[in-house]
Amino acid sequence: MVYTILDCYTDEPAGLGVPPYIGTYPRYLYGYLASTFPNEKIYYITIDDLRMLYFHNNKKKETLEHQKTDIRIYNLTKNSSNIQQVLAETEELFVIVGVQVPGKYLTALPGTMHEVSIILKHLNLKCKKILTGPAVFGGTQLVGGKFFEKIDYHFFNKKERYNFTYEQIKEYAVKGAEIVKQIINYKIIEIETGKGCNVGKCSFCTEPLKAKVEYRKNEDVVEEVKAYYDLGERYFRLGKQTCFYSLPDPICLLKSIRTECPEIKVLHIDNVNPIFVGTKIGEEITKAIVQYCSAGNIAAHGIESFDSVVAKENLLNCNAEMALKAIRMINKYGAERGENGMPKFLPGINIIFGLKWESKKTHTENMKYLQQILDEGLLLRRINIRQAALFEGTKLYEDCGDKFLKKNKKYYWKWRNEIRQKIDFVNLQKLVPKGTVLKDVIAEIYDGKTTFMRQIGTYPLIVGVNGRYPMHKFYTIRVTDHMLRSISGEVVCQQEKD
Repeated sequence: MVYTILDCYTDEPAGLGVPPYIGTYPRYLYGYLASTFPNEKIYYITIDDLRMLYFHNNKKKETLEHQKTDIRIYNLTKNSSNIQQVLAETEELFVIVGVQVPGKYLTALPGTMHEVSIILKHLNLKCKKILTGPAVFGGTQLVGGKFFEKIDYHFFNKKERYNFTYEQIKEYAVKGAEIVKQIINYKIIEIETGKGCNVGKCSFCTEPLKAKVEYRKNEDVVEEVKAYYDLGERYFRLGKQTCFYSLPDPICLLKSIRTECPEIKVLHIDNVNPIFVGTKIGEEITKAIVQYCSAGNIAAHGIESFDSVVAKENLLNCNAEMALKAIRMINKYGAERGENGMPKFLPGINIIFGLKWESKKTHTENMKYLQQILDEGLLLRRINIRQAALFEGTKLYEDCGDKFLKKNKKYYWKWRNEIRQKIDFVNLQKLVPKGTVLKDVIAEIYDGKTTFMRQIGTYPLIVGVNGRYPMHKFYTIRVTDHMLRSISGEVVCQQEKD
């Protein structure tokens, strides 16, 4: 048998699998197939590989000086050059689809169900097609403010969750590391530490629909990181969990990873629940994160709304004062600038439009507390603002659907823009003042005569640099100006490392 994994990329409340991240779904599946069928061939391809074949007949053209890099075909695998042969050999095709927290991505565009169905129908493949990924756990939607995308399950031979136990994952996660040999671009390995949420049932969240609370053993996580490390990987995020601070022993986990893999270049975390950060043990965890992780690290706070009415009606996990306490705690230890020029560890805030009982007062409350953060001299690494995507089975879907999305849609641009202008812009000027030198910045895409670069890590700042610099090289840059959510810079030097 010949098996092929088609990755259309995933983005969930507790896990990111959009390049440069490679998520857990293709890796675990690869490990499962390698363990179950050790002598069979397993290919890994991306939606970009299929687009290259479908739209360009597999002939890649150089980006001309006036053009923008085409991110639809940016993440080609090593199998791209012989994709037709791979598809012809394939007997079982596993299609991974699922975006549940829609975002904007610099170097990737996730595949939708509509798109992948059209391309696969056009290719007229004779193989068995199996749909998996977050799409079968609750749906997928690439655009915020909409209901989940309908799926034509009849197009697939079957849908499968592959809800592996952690005992199974102990083996599959390590065997799945071999998948990186088929990937060309640099990658950030999204490492799962736990699943489920131990606090709330936030009205919009799909995580409670997928799993009960469970944590992996520290030694299993370290063994997985070591497997990738031994294959030359150096960029990791402990991100597949709803709250890093809730892990049984996160301090020991970080210390063990650093001991076993001392030359890791990027070690970051993702989600945290603010109610656990502002505690005594939270303080110790914060200090350990600053000590063992790399600079530019972010704790994504799922605050969603500072409005107490919205928080109560949507069963959100913290109130405004809890959020402020957590933000102060992380700033206390993490605001110091690190070796790459960025603060070592800062909070990030998530704000969602379209929640139950949202009103004009909601925006007033959001602005009030965001302004207080600035007035106290606290730093935020970023503010993510999005409209809720509606998924069947969530409380938001059942209670009111898109009622408040429709009601307040006329205000969203104004609200968003006010946060960007009055909070984001001022914060960014404090975060990286003009003249700040940032190291380890990699050139990623062109837009005409501008090169966009960023550091490798979680939610890195995008830097626009005049001129077309060689792609995939590292640079040291100096900050020259600020945009609403990005910066302009000039190249100080090209670094020797690749």
